[in-house]
Amino acid sequence: MSIQEAIEIVSQSHQGMVRSHNEDSVAFDTALGLVVLADGMGGYNAGEVASGIAVSVLVAEVKHSLQSVQAEEADAFSGEDTGAVLLRDNVQKANASIFHAAESQSQYAGMGTTIVAGLFYDDRVAVAHVGDSRMYRLRGDVFESITRDHSLLQEQLDSGMISKEDARTSKHKNLVTRAVGIDAEVEPEVHVYPVQVGDVYLFCSDGLNDMIVDDEIGATLRMLKANLPLAATELVQLANDNGGRDNVSVILVKVNKRFSAPHGWMAKLLSWFKN
Repeated sequence: MSIQEAIEIVSQSHQGMVRSHNEDSVAFDTALGLVVLADGMGGYNAGEVASGIAVSVLVAEVKHSLQSVQAEEADAFSGEDTGAVLLRDNVQKANASIFHAAESQSQYAGMGTTIVAGLFYDDRVAVAHVGDSRMYRLRGDVFESITRDHSLLQEQLDSGMISKEDARTSKHKNLVTRAVGIDAEVEPEVHVYPVQVGDVYLFCSDGLNDMIVDDEIGATLRMLKANLPLAATELVQLANDNGGRDNVSVILVKVNKRFSAPHGWMAKLLSWFKN
């Protein structure tokens, strides 16, 4: 079954109740099984530029690559899924584009962005992230964060310096330890996970989880997962109702059917027609 027939994707993005413009960028392509969300940072409109570059580069490059390779194939050099390699390589390509723009145009100096991207294929999802934009998963009644923030606050939590309760009001909530475009090179964190029918995946900027505790996000998804557009709208509205101190963006992906890739002789036949 094609990925487009198996999954449903919706997105919402809002500038929030305090910010004058939206520095988040989101994109998805259901036919590719690709979702990308970036939360920009920088003076004036530079954050908006950085997140826009990151999203456009990743979508364009992954789309181009998938015309000639299969995401589920093992990469010849690393042995990883090609889908995971594509995400890593193209986050790094986006990093180079942003860094070059910031170096060559003074109004963009210091701009950067977080990113979280997912590529769904062969009953799997490859996830790449840099910074504190997240991917959560709702499986049955279990809602949990799958990505781990690259942030000072996460490091403090990991070391036991701060409790989860104190983290809610920490002054270090938005200090990321890794971002796209700040340095000449960046190392995205990339993992591949099996998916199950009924799973709902949430990709979000920190404007959501800074305003709403995970338990409330999970409860909202459990209640509204049958209506994905309404769930996305409700999550953004809850963030804004709780203060909306930042831009808030969400992408929701629901797995309605299996989408295993053809293997063996069928894969070879389809590959022959594709070429």
